[in-house]
Amino acid sequence: MKSAAQFQFPGSGLSAAVRLACATALGALALTATPALAGPASVEPEESGTTTLAAPKPSWAYLSRGFVLPGTAIYDTSTGKYLAQIEVPILGDLAIDPEGKHYYVAETAWTRRLHGTRQDYVSVYDAATLKLEGDIDMPGRMLVGGREHNFVLSADGKTGYVYNFSPVSSVNILDLAKRKFVKSFELPGCADLIPNTAVGLAALCSDGSIAAINLTGGKVDITRSEPFFSATADPIFDNVQYDKAKNEVVMITYTGLIYTAKLGAKPTASTPFSIQEAAGLRKGETKPLDLNWYPGGRDQPIALHRASGHLYVLMHKGEFWSQKNGGEEIWDVDLAAHKVVKRMVIKGHPSVINVTQESAPKLTLVAEGDGDGEGAGLAGTFTVIDAATGEIKHTVSDAGSGLIQTLP
Repeated sequence: MKSAAQFQFPGSGLSAAVRLACATALGALALTATPALAGPASVEPEESGTTTLAAPKPSWAYLSRGFVLPGTAIYDTSTGKYLAQIEVPILGDLAIDPEGKHYYVAETAWTRRLHGTRQDYVSVYDAATLKLEGDIDMPGRMLVGGREHNFVLSADGKTGYVYNFSPVSSVNILDLAKRKFVKSFELPGCADLIPNTAVGLAALCSDGSIAAINLTGGKVDITRSEPFFSATADPIFDNVQYDKAKNEVVMITYTGLIYTAKLGAKPTASTPFSIQEAAGLRKGETKPLDLNWYPGGRDQPIALHRASGHLYVLMHKGEFWSQKNGGEEIWDVDLAAHKVVKRMVIKGHPSVINVTQESAPKLTLVAEGDGDGEGAGLAGTFTVIDAATGEIKHTVSDAGSGLIQTLP
């Protein structure tokens, strides 16, 4: 048995006795050097307060926090700064008043949190203070996330349309001015609600057509276009883009076919063109193992800048049925010329894209990571890009992972 003076600590050149002596001396020094206790520090009292938001601006982006973090954050893309958060629950749907006075949230709750009596309603928030002004009760709504067209407003912002599937496909009509539920009507085989300035509403249907829903009279009249795409062979991404001024919808299929359709009393779809051929490449195919550039994104793969008629598409290298893959490039498509005029390389494989409706637009992206830790986390990385130059203007980590909305 070694004595205390002979025992060595592993990795140490000092014996236990020497280390003990040093510790004793340091302790004594610390005691003699301890200053007298000071009196109570002067602490400024905290003051709470509130402020108001400016009227919504074209540079603002509304980012859903996603499935993990509730709420929709408002960012100013000009500065990259967080402005406020709207109380949108997980699986809630936000609609923005075109006059900028209110935010509307379609949501669902149960009296005992996760069970009990189900309650479906639209909450009305003041856009300046974000204070709750009231609720509009309704009979049901579709519980699904990541969809732009579950809850849409009429062009004048006075009527709201909420998609429901209980027990069949249907639509709830809300009078937002009087804040009351009006009625529901069945919409068999269709979903993806789109405003239709000519008659009231439109919807994308499973037989490959678009339905025009005439709400101008006392009776709901539904007229469908001729089928123009196959929902099984080459489906359309359901987050389609709507141009209110033209009363037109822009769509893209999984293989990269771009359609436009005039709405009106009876919608008519254009002859499609291939985004790959518009870039000087081979057309996308449905056959297995055919490697090519394809559109993709879990929720929002396309964004339309309405004034210029440019469509921005998240594209990746892959094969058919890889439509959930995030983007490796953004392709800028001139819809009138049927031409890809720019290709921008991006990082992080973003799955969500939108564009501000400014004269000098900015692209907004959400990237959830590319497998090596970049952009990974509970919420994704929010990035703002100059649409003309491709320059990254702002990046915000852990910002959100859901849809991005801009002003209608």
